[in-house]
Amino acid sequence: MYIVWAVAGLSLFGLIASGGQIFLGLALGAMLGLMWARLSSVSRDLKKTREQLDELIAHRVSAPVVAPRPVIAPSNAPPIPAAPPTVAVAPVDEAVRSTPSPVRAVSERASPLARISTAAPPFEPPKPGFVELAMARFKGWFTEGNVPVKIGMLVLFAGVAALLKYASDTGLLNLPIGLRVALVALAAIAALAFGWRQRDMRRVFALSLQGGAIGVLLITVFAAFRLYGLLPPMAAFGLLIVLVAGVGMLAILQDALALAVLGLIAGFAAPILVSTGSGSQVALFSYYALLNLAILGIAWKRSWRVLNLLGFVATFGIGTAWGVLKYQPALFAGTEPFLILNFFFYLVIPLLYLLRAPADRGRVIDGCLLFGNPLISLLLQAALLRWHGQPLAISALAAAVIYLAVAWRIRDRVGLGLLRDAWAVMAVAFATLAVPLALSASLTSSVFALEGAGLIWLGLRQQRWLSRWSGIALQLFAAIALVISVADGFSIGFGPWLDRGFVGLLLLAAGAFASSGFYVRLGSSNTSQKLASVLLYAWGLCCWLGASGVEIHRYLTINTGVAASTLLFALTGWVVAELARRIEQHVLGRALAFTVSLMFLLMLPLQFFWSSWNLLAVLVSAVLGWRTLRCLRDRPRAVLLAQWLWCWRWMLLVVFALRVLLVSKLQLSDSWAMLLTAAPMCIVLWLSLTRPLWIARPLPQYWPQLRAPLQYSVLIVLGIIWAGALFMDGDVSPLRYLPILNPIELLLLMVLFCVARWMGDAATPPVLRQRRPIVLGLLFMAFATSVTLRAVHQLAGVPWDDALGDSSLAQMSLTVVWSALGLLAWVWGSRRGQRVVWLAGAVTMAVVLAKLLLIDRSHLGNLFGIGSFIAYGLLCTVIGYLAPAPPKRADPTPLETADAS
Repeated sequence: MYIVWAVAGLSLFGLIASGGQIFLGLALGAMLGLMWARLSSVSRDLKKTREQLDELIAHRVSAPVVAPRPVIAPSNAPPIPAAPPTVAVAPVDEAVRSTPSPVRAVSERASPLARISTAAPPFEPPKPGFVELAMARFKGWFTEGNVPVKIGMLVLFAGVAALLKYASDTGLLNLPIGLRVALVALAAIAALAFGWRQRDMRRVFALSLQGGAIGVLLITVFAAFRLYGLLPPMAAFGLLIVLVAGVGMLAILQDALALAVLGLIAGFAAPILVSTGSGSQVALFSYYALLNLAILGIAWKRSWRVLNLLGFVATFGIGTAWGVLKYQPALFAGTEPFLILNFFFYLVIPLLYLLRAPADRGRVIDGCLLFGNPLISLLLQAALLRWHGQPLAISALAAAVIYLAVAWRIRDRVGLGLLRDAWAVMAVAFATLAVPLALSASLTSSVFALEGAGLIWLGLRQQRWLSRWSGIALQLFAAIALVISVADGFSIGFGPWLDRGFVGLLLLAAGAFASSGFYVRLGSSNTSQKLASVLLYAWGLCCWLGASGVEIHRYLTINTGVAASTLLFALTGWVVAELARRIEQHVLGRALAFTVSLMFLLMLPLQFFWSSWNLLAVLVSAVLGWRTLRCLRDRPRAVLLAQWLWCWRWMLLVVFALRVLLVSKLQLSDSWAMLLTAAPMCIVLWLSLTRPLWIARPLPQYWPQLRAPLQYSVLIVLGIIWAGALFMDGDVSPLRYLPILNPIELLLLMVLFCVARWMGDAATPPVLRQRRPIVLGLLFMAFATSVTLRAVHQLAGVPWDDALGDSSLAQMSLTVVWSALGLLAWVWGSRRGQRVVWLAGAVTMAVVLAKLLLIDRSHLGNLFGIGSFIAYGLLCTVIGYLAPAPPKRADPTPLETADAS
């Protein structure tokens, strides 16, 4: 009744309202209709509740009163006075329950044991989240530790900066600027001295005060030089050096890492702060060399990793920035010695850090410096040498000799075995790197590929992980070398299939396949080794397919190239399937099995092309594909994916064959092309529902698992095609347009019938079968709307664009068609007792009514708009005559009373 009253109010007030008040009238009518329906429902419920309450009270009053029995208390308990008889009235919602015994009430009231209550479990507050933890830490910084000095230092820095700026801008102080800067510096020195005196009694306070004082001094020197011009560049630089050295001494004497970091930052920033752009790089790098020498000295006494990393990043970061902005080849002689010196600095510092690390923390290698130093140094060396091959090869060999020498030097030191191995690896790496720098890229690729496979075999035989991973790295370097070789000229060689690019890729593939085979035969069950075998196999497969694909593209035409690619993928899939059948219980076997699906997937785009050579390739690939699937029958997951792609391949093949043979030859429109695209898929979907064994071969035993993925994928594609067909204008050239009897609407009906058959199938999930009427009803409404608008366009000449929505004829046609469908659903549901169908009809009629009030109302000035209202009125009259009332529910409800009118 809610819908009835809402529609009634909507209609009444919508027709009464006019002009700009139409939306207000619609909203007011719908709201009043819903309120009246709700009031009627509440009135009925209230009357029913009153009747039940009266009956319950009459029944309870007539019930006999049971006298309480005396309660015998324990001997040690005081006597309990008898309670007067009471009559307990049950609440309304417990009318069906029996009255509780008064004896029980008395005994419960008298016994102290009845009053014992169990304690509630303790409440565990929820754990704080990220925001709460962050706020707690922020609050803790201000409320824990030496709070005054923390806040004081912050305020001090802000105050000094503000004081200097204020004095510079306003000049309120009559003192000369030099005197003011000197006073600030003296105050900072006094604070520094006081902090030094407090270092033993109040360490945290003393270190914070010293750091703040040094910061003020650094800011003061910078301001005196940059802002006020009180100091020349060299004098300012000298003062900064003194301050940095003092900070370093204070840090070492007090074992204060924070002071050392502060001093180092200030030291590296000093040349930048006082730079005028006219200095020499020799002086700059000499200064940084002194800083790194200081870091080396500190590393001899303290194991401060942060300090080492900061020096490394600052040295090479600033050096790289200078090289990008300022370096010229003429400056090589003044730059190269400092690069070598810094390389040696950060070669020795990790060793010192490892030697000075506390025993309780263990000896951990600083990997950032160990591997970052040679990498960045080599890149900077290459930039200095302008990437010339021979000088770089000499540099790489020199680095290899250095790393070999230091590894040999510490070979017998206890606890340095890992560092020794790392340096030995660096020696091998630099020696290997010298090969491509000295030889051609193609030779380098071949050498690396074979060397990498050999190292993997040796590492597996000796169970040494370093050799295995070195071999894998060489495989990667071989690929890089081949890319460089190909970039220089791919076609140099003895002809097709014999040029150096193709041969090089084949060698890469052979090395990768051999390495993967070594892991299968000699490797363990370790996860990393299984993964390595799969990755090497995948790399070899990419090399094989890439080499063959490039040769096909370069030496064959498009027609023969498509056929050759089809044969390549089919042959590769068959060989891989045969190998997968022989490799059991290994991750590589599963990877081989899934490669077949990849080959089938790569064959799908090739169906776009059609030629005589392609027909031959299709026949050969069909035989190979059949055998390939039979080889995978013992691998359920892989064979399901492969067979799914196998089915899709043949569907696409038929689709594009029809498009080539019919659409292109006969010059048919896009409507026919879309029909021919969807027809094979509809046939496959229908066969999967009625004759599944026809499409389940060559492995019918897997059809129960294949059924759902195949059907769902076909339905998704058909749904996309169906949605696109809804918006097509219906051009059926070279034929004439006929409603329903045209390719677009035949396609829509064909897909609609397939969906209806699928949703009614027993194998379809029940949740979908239950929603079959709703889904089909919505799809049919969309179909009817599309047919109506297409007929208006084709028969009445209304353009197929935005003008179609503004057409009075189109709006009237939609009103009539929707109303007719709503009438049919309403009457059918009412006569057959199907409330869902009746409700669909009622909703449709309500939508049409809203359309009349919102859209068709603006067309009342012409016949089509008038016809819309008349047609809707007539159809509603027919509904009222044939099915005035909704179908009855399964459980009858009380009839409406006068209160509901």
